[in-house]
Amino acid sequence: MWEIAPEFNALIVFAEHRFYGESLPFGNKSYDQGNIGYLSSSQALMDFVDLISELKHNHYRQYPVVLFGGSYGGMLAAWLRMEYPAAVTGAIASSAPIWQFTGMTPCNAFNRVLTSAFTRVSHKCSHNIRKSWKAINDITKTDYGKSWLSTTWKLCEPLKTSQNVTDLKNYLIDVYGNLAMVNYPYPTGFLAPLPGHPVRAVCKHLLKEDLEGKKLLNALFGAVSVYFNYTGDAQCLDYQPSLIDDLWGYQACTEMVMPMCSDGKHDMFEPSKWNFNDYAKECYEQYGVLPQPFHAKNLYGGKHISTASNIIFSNGQLDPWSSGGVLHNVSATAQAVFMADAAHHLDLRASNPADPESVVEARKYYRTVIQQWISQ
Repeated sequence: MWEIAPEFNALIVFAEHRFYGESLPFGNKSYDQGNIGYLSSSQALMDFVDLISELKHNHYRQYPVVLFGGSYGGMLAAWLRMEYPAAVTGAIASSAPIWQFTGMTPCNAFNRVLTSAFTRVSHKCSHNIRKSWKAINDITKTDYGKSWLSTTWKLCEPLKTSQNVTDLKNYLIDVYGNLAMVNYPYPTGFLAPLPGHPVRAVCKHLLKEDLEGKKLLNALFGAVSVYFNYTGDAQCLDYQPSLIDDLWGYQACTEMVMPMCSDGKHDMFEPSKWNFNDYAKECYEQYGVLPQPFHAKNLYGGKHISTASNIIFSNGQLDPWSSGGVLHNVSATAQAVFMADAAHHLDLRASNPADPESVVEARKYYRTVIQQWISQ
C-alpha cells in the first residue's frame, strides 16, 4: 500500500478492529461477559462502513475506497465489499480463508498444506516432527521426565500437570503453523524475529534419520529455538496462551468455527478428530457461549458468491490458510490469484529483492485492476 499509494494520490487509513487494539467499546469492562458479545466480524464491518461514511462526509466525498486485508483482515475486506458494495469500490483480499468453515473445506486440509511446507525442505524434517509427539508423551509420563524436558527446553513454567503438557504441545502446533505462514524469503519480525526461509532454518535441526527419544527432543528444541529465540534474547520458552489468543478464541467459539483435524499419516501431527460436541463443551466452559458452525456461511454466502464483484482473492502455495481460500474465479471481476513459493499474504508486504516472481507479477496485476476499478 505504501508503494502504490503515491501513484494513485491516495490516502492510507488503518482502522482498528474493535477489541484488538486501543478501540475498546466499554473501556476496562470490554472483556466482561456481558460486553464481549460485541466482538464479531459483522460489528467490525459496520464500524468500517461508519468510518468510511464519516471520512467521505467530512473530507473525501467523491473519492473511491479500495480495501486491503490479509488473513482475517482479508476475510473482512472481501466480506465488506460483498455486503456493502456501495461503500467500497474493490478489495484485495490476501490469504483470506473465507471457506475454512464447516461443510466447505475438509478439516484435514489445513494441516496437509502446512506439512507440505516442511516436506518441501525434506521428508526427514516432517517425519521427525511426526515422531516427536510420541517422544514428548513418553518422557512426560514421569515426574523426572517432565523435569528433564522443562530444564532442557528452558520452559518459563515447568511441566507439572497433564494440562501443562497439552499446552506445550498446542504451543508447538501453533509454532509450526506460524512458521509455515511466515515462511518468507527474507528476515522478518511479523510474528517473531525470524531468518529468511524460516522453515528451512528449522528443518536444518531435524534432518538426521537416527533421531529418537532425548536425542530427538534435543534436536527439536534447537529447531523451535529458531522461532522463539532467533535473536538470543529470550530467557525462557513461554508456552502459555496469550490474551490475544483468548480474544480470537472467543470469535472461534462463536462465529469463526474452523474445523481442524489430523490423521498423522498425511500430516505431521498426532491423530486428532474434529468433534464438534467436545469443541462446543470447551467453548462453553471457557467463554459461556456455544459455537455457531454455520453462522459465517449463512451470513456471507459460503461458496455461493457468484454475485461478488471487484475482489481479488490471492493465496500463496506455501500458506496453510490457502486450504480454505478462494482458488478459482467466482465471477467476472471476483478473481483468484495463486502465487507459487509465497507464504501468508506476502503480496501485501513491501517489495523485496528476494520476492518470488509470482508475487512481483501479482502486484503489477493489482495496480492494473485497481486502476480499472477506479476508472469505472
